[in-house]
Amino acid sequence: MIRLALLAITLAALAISVPLTAQGTDTYTARLGWVPTTPTDRPNVTGKGSATATLSGRKLTISGTFEGLAAPATVARVHRGIAKGARGAAIGDLTVTQAASGKLSGSIDLSAEQVEALKQGKLYAQLHTAKGVPPDGSTLWGWFLK
Repeated sequence: MIRLALLAITLAALAISVPLTAQGTDTYTARLGWVPTTPTDRPNVTGKGSATATLSGRKLTISGTFEGLAAPATVARVHRGIAKGARGAAIGDLTVTQAASGKLSGSIDLSAEQVEALKQGKLYAQLHTAKGVPPDGSTLWGWFLK
């Protein structure tokens, strides 16, 4: 009888602790395409790419590739748009290969509000080059979607 009671207590403790320790991961993908441009800037906005973002708890881990840029990449950032598909402020920097083709990667600790923005499709990656659209050299961008 005592063993049965101990077994029941142990199972109950395990059942309670599982939701507290288990963290699932969510995966999002982005297709990196041209930013809006003018006919004057269009020759400098070339290339394509893709990125994957994995959310584990509040940590967002990003990896991706790009190719065919008209000039070497200079900066890559994650931004939070004011709405799905709309521009917004940068929330984190990524590491990027300083070349016309290469990789981008990094991890960002998100706030609860930023996690919700990600789930709503408001976070995006933006890649800049030496010849991109003024004033900041924007070239490629893509929204992280499930």
